[in-house]
Amino acid sequence: MVKKEFTYRGRTLEELQKMSLEEFMTLVPARERRKIRRGFTDAEKKLLEKIAKGKQRIRTHCRDMIVLPSMVGRTILIHNGKEFVETQIVPEMIGHRLGEFAMTRKKVTHHAPGIGATKSSAALSVR
Repeated sequence: MVKKEFTYRGRTLEELQKMSLEEFMTLVPARERRKIRRGFTDAEKKLLEKIAKGKQRIRTHCRDMIVLPSMVGRTILIHNGKEFVETQIVPEMIGHRLGEFAMTRKKVTHHAPGIGATKSSAALSVR
């Protein structure tokens, strides 16, 4: 079975990485295009500088940062409010936000009720 080559809106990963930010901006949906046009925050600029330097494991709180082609192949530790979630950036993530890949809530698991929680368990001794 032949693996299909990745494309984003008809462009290969190599073509995307050669594009300038303005050219890439024309390919993404309107909401992401507006964010790029308005400019990045200081924290997002710092994140992009670390990526340009070639660092492999980068910690960030910038959950609203858009995944750019230059980020592909890096490992970014995204903060979920409690801890940093290690996320390997793959080409399919381009155009999404970093926060989409670090869930802030986990599934609630309930256990058995404690002593005194029901009428029948109230009669049990606590020893």
